[in-house]
Amino acid sequence: MSPRLYPIGIQNFESLRKDGYLYIDKTALIHQMVTTGNYYILSRPRRFGKSLLISTVEAYFQGKKELFEGLAMASLEKEWLEHPIFHMDLNLAHYSKREVLEHSLSHYIEGWEDQWGKDERDETISDRFVRVIRRAYERTGRKVVILVDEYDKPMIHALRDQALRAEFRSVLKPFYRVLETMDDYIRFVLITGVTEFGRINVFDDLHQIEDITLDDRYAEICGFTEQEIQANLEASLREFALKQDWNYEKTCHELGLWYDGYHFSGHSAGVYNPFGFLIVLSHQRIESNWCATGTPSYLVELLKRWDCNLYDLFHARVHAKGLLDVDLDSPHPIPVIYQSGYLTIKAYDPEFGVYTLGFPNREVEQGFVGYLLPYYTSVNRVNTAFEIQRFVREVRQGDVDAFLERLQSFFADTPYELARDLELHYQNVLFIVFRLVGLYTQVEYHTNRGRIDLVLKTDRYIYIMEFKLDGTAEEALRQIEEKGYADPFVHDGREVIKVGVNFSSAVRNIERWIVVK
Repeated sequence: MSPRLYPIGIQNFESLRKDGYLYIDKTALIHQMVTTGNYYILSRPRRFGKSLLISTVEAYFQGKKELFEGLAMASLEKEWLEHPIFHMDLNLAHYSKREVLEHSLSHYIEGWEDQWGKDERDETISDRFVRVIRRAYERTGRKVVILVDEYDKPMIHALRDQALRAEFRSVLKPFYRVLETMDDYIRFVLITGVTEFGRINVFDDLHQIEDITLDDRYAEICGFTEQEIQANLEASLREFALKQDWNYEKTCHELGLWYDGYHFSGHSAGVYNPFGFLIVLSHQRIESNWCATGTPSYLVELLKRWDCNLYDLFHARVHAKGLLDVDLDSPHPIPVIYQSGYLTIKAYDPEFGVYTLGFPNREVEQGFVGYLLPYYTSVNRVNTAFEIQRFVREVRQGDVDAFLERLQSFFADTPYELARDLELHYQNVLFIVFRLVGLYTQVEYHTNRGRIDLVLKTDRYIYIMEFKLDGTAEEALRQIEEKGYADPFVHDGREVIKVGVNFSSAVRNIERWIVVK
């Protein structure tokens, strides 16, 4: 059997189809989109196949029927009309100043003018855009299709520069206003990006655009569902299982834990990140590539700026408006983290329109929380994985003292700016450590202001840990006993270890602990 060709990094639909790469058929959804509406905007995290979606739509409007043989579109579409297409990819430049953005837009327009003609009277970018749309329509007798990939890239490059964002808005708003004024000449518009447009303020005049970011109908238009994977990749999964010495069921379960779990509406099925999943099948091993392909340094800056409680942040409950609106002048971390793909929808309350958020899967959780550790502790980034490995080994061996000594070292030499609110800092470090340890063990915990109650389970041990701030280790241990935290595990069969820990604001560290076995 010839090796399966996985389209890792291939974003051109024509190349993918002609060269025999795997394609998970999304054309039924595309046909639904192009036949039931005209103007769309779609937000999805990076590496989710937005560019491939744009390319597939482009091939459809080019009338390239032969590329769709064997796909749902082949039986759904009857006319296969060719339309003039204006395709822009704003991911191809680094927008450091206004002139770069103007040059990028002008470059695309020049290409269209070479094809459809140029009027020397045109002066502004917007004027040229208007007239080239009209000429394309007049020459072909068919309305134009406008495709914009990574529309928000200029604004993302200006996240730290409010004045530059204002300049970019002054360029982009009149450019996109053309889509409103030229409605009679436009057949279809699809605009994709990572962030939601609500507060970016470049589409204020484009009232007919339909936002399908949280639309049930299109929740699965990017990414792979479990059903699609089982239908198209069973042989690949069985090959992977053989390589890991796992059975098929365990393989599907583990891959789901690591790469499934994205939800793009309140009721949609889980979706796998296609980039990470295909890399795993190609490399034949589970690995984390999420943070490796895009460092979340800006998100860390936001977390520190807002003095966020990480536990509350990653168990957030927000209204749809708060989920999608990014105020770039004063961004709150939750919508930015969600739209960056580090959080996803876990539940939805339709009565109040409230979403519950959480990490989508282990790949993202491990990557992001591991990325946070050096920012909140004295641990060097290079040593993060090694330190967590030692933590896990000590927990599995029942060496509580070594575990807590290592945790104590994490608080050593804490930068002053991180320890201004000692209670918050203490909470956040514990959240990070136990979240990372919980990837390899079973951790159950909750926070309540200054307290973390923790139950940590391994094959041999059950740890019940209580943490105090400016109390005593004795008080922490007494609380475990008085509230009967160990009672549910009396008949478990594993050894129960009770740990009382006191964190002192005077020494800015763990002051003392008591272990009772």
